[in-house]
Amino acid sequence: MKLFLKSIFVLLFVSSVTAQNNTSYWQQKVDYKMDIDVDIDNWQYEGSQELTYTNNSPDTLNRVFYHLYFNAFQPGSEMDVRSTTIADSDPRVGDRISKLSPSEIGYIKPTSLKQDGKKVNYEVVGTVLEVNLDQPILPGASTTLEMKWDAQVPVQIRRSGRNNEEGVALSMAQWYPKLAEYDFQGWHADPYIAREFHGVWGDFDVTIAIDKDYTVGGTGYPEGKTKKRRGKKHWRFLAPNVHDFTWAADKDYIHDVYDGPNGVTLNFYYKDNPEIKENWKKLQPVTAQLLDYFNKNIGTYPYKQYSVIQGGDGGMEYAMCTLITGNRKYESLVGVTAHEMAHTWFQFLLATNEAKHEWMDEGFTSYISAHAMNEVMKGKKENPNAGSYRGYNFLANSGQEQPLTTHADRYNTNRSYGIAAYSKGAVFMAQLGYVIGSQNLKKTIKRYFDEWAFKHPTPNDFIRVAEKVSGMELDWYLMDFGQTTNKIDYAITSVETTNNTTRVILERKGLMPMPLDVVVTYEDDSKEAFYIPLQMMRGEKPNENTSMKRSVLKDWAWAYPTYDFEFNSRKKVKNVSIDPSKLMADIDATNNSFDVK
Repeated sequence: MKLFLKSIFVLLFVSSVTAQNNTSYWQQKVDYKMDIDVDIDNWQYEGSQELTYTNNSPDTLNRVFYHLYFNAFQPGSEMDVRSTTIADSDPRVGDRISKLSPSEIGYIKPTSLKQDGKKVNYEVVGTVLEVNLDQPILPGASTTLEMKWDAQVPVQIRRSGRNNEEGVALSMAQWYPKLAEYDFQGWHADPYIAREFHGVWGDFDVTIAIDKDYTVGGTGYPEGKTKKRRGKKHWRFLAPNVHDFTWAADKDYIHDVYDGPNGVTLNFYYKDNPEIKENWKKLQPVTAQLLDYFNKNIGTYPYKQYSVIQGGDGGMEYAMCTLITGNRKYESLVGVTAHEMAHTWFQFLLATNEAKHEWMDEGFTSYISAHAMNEVMKGKKENPNAGSYRGYNFLANSGQEQPLTTHADRYNTNRSYGIAAYSKGAVFMAQLGYVIGSQNLKKTIKRYFDEWAFKHPTPNDFIRVAEKVSGMELDWYLMDFGQTTNKIDYAITSVETTNNTTRVILERKGLMPMPLDVVVTYEDDSKEAFYIPLQMMRGEKPNENTSMKRSVLKDWAWAYPTYDFEFNSRKKVKNVSIDPSKLMADIDATNNSFDVK
């Protein structure tokens, strides 16, 4: 009996450890080897792909999914129908897909697929390839999938394609059969409808055969000399530890090289156009300054090169590169480069699932790129994110706000998506600095990079880092601002002084709780600060303005709608204000200041 009980105990212990390990972080790995042969005359190409997929999950996989993004650019696709039925269609798309002729559409058509040498059954469903495996992939096991495919590059409409409005021949983003990501939430085989991407970390070995007159740039490092065969050049690129591969090509590209910080080579590919050449030359040293800013304020860029490439339909980030339209004024050219380069950290290295957490991608990038621009371009703005606050305030008061947990494709309007992802996401980060202090925010961003680069962090992972740095409990902040549409609205209802004692009464009018900075201005224009911690924070923000006297008051528990405090002073009070920094996203600032008459 004792032996039996001991065996049961051991079994339960092992099961417990296994269960705990199953909830620890893991991520899949895929290594691609691809060769494509491009026919410029008809904008088609043939491809072969050999990928090695390693299942680091605790689950047995009986099937896999690929993304076939180019299939979105066909009449009747989900992207086409969504674009023509949403209230505010993206003008770059509109009804253009519905009007594409057979020679203008995009497609990726698999012609064969094998697993470890044996044919497997598959089905193309829009922009997703569903594959039933010949043999399941066990936890810890690897398998090799070999595919051949035919493809046609669509007329440039959204992000990728041929012959964009500035005449760039090929903007090749999401151009290959891309294995979908599988994580603790299962498969992420989202159809390509409008938004962005999620991919598996791995190594890429890509060879591109294209007309000899074309220059190619993009992800990865050129391997060996470019080889010429039968009128074509063969460009080979190796890209270690990335989750995507993008390239662009044009026969009129100028290719400039500029030495960036930490030995990083900066490449610039742009059309030989006298009207834009001066701006692209001026952009190069500024790009080096931007890289240096992000290195110092987030974490060191880990690759050997970064390329800024004229192409696409606006600006979009990719592995080691960005595609941007280049016919811009200088300030706009710098701005789009700053934003897309910042994405190298917030989304590419800190690889959130953009479809589920688009605000961590666009919002965090908007936050840091605004600060980078302010420094590099000597903007001297007190709050570089003021525009994001205005955008969020508009959305919060519009009656059309949806929570940041909304899937990127499921927003009612493109405008709501844009303001939520870019503006509210940036406010989330800036306002966190108000909650925990600006120095703690800077430390949080750096520690977030140190702990989560080359992984797939979630909102909870980020907020947990902020908790470790600040010593505060911050789940309430993520929940209310990131997972609901609860509003912040505080008011000063009265200020009364009797015999040198002033009593201030505050009211919480919105559902979302916040700690409060209250500043009293006296008749001689001197100031005094009062800090009211939020009880559920279980901590206090450091005093970062030592030139102003600050008193820490008792905590304010969220359920109490009002709060009052008293202070003594022989000076006459002229004004009492909530958050003069305006870093708290109060949706009605008209009642945040009280003039004492």
